[in-house]
Amino acid sequence: MFVPPLLYGWLIAVGLTETLTFISGFTLGPVAGFVTGALIIVISDIATIPGPWTPLIAIIIGIIGVFAGITRKLIQQLDFRIMALSSILLTLMSETLQNVTSALLFNTPIIATIGFGMPTLVVALANNFILFTTVGLRVIKMILGSASNGNDYAAK
Repeated sequence: MFVPPLLYGWLIAVGLTETLTFISGFTLGPVAGFVTGALIIVISDIATIPGPWTPLIAIIIGIIGVFAGITRKLIQQLDFRIMALSSILLTLMSETLQNVTSALLFNTPIIATIGFGMPTLVVALANNFILFTTVGLRVIKMILGSASNGNDYAAK
């Protein structure tokens, strides 16, 4: 299957990959979060354009799930601020590592690759901020609320 590279970049940037990975890691733990993130990338790349970057990007997205699982162990209350900060930090980490990976795989200058990746970074930051603080927060509250049989998790 072939997807034009420009369209592929926008489809990946505007998606639920990071949000679903964070939700999985936060609600099910770091291992499940890592597996979720990695599988999302592997399966989506199999359906579009797999390459030598696939396992590396899968690991990078999996790290988001690990971070989410660790976050749950460290915080007392999950709220808008935690989700907003997580979205920004994780997006910056993910996009930077993906650009460095691309630069190393394709033997291009790292700074130039990061520069060319700025439009995708901006879209990913906006997308993840919106989805983490709305969909992500709500789904985590629903999952943890139902898992505790009506006892609300301290996710306000």
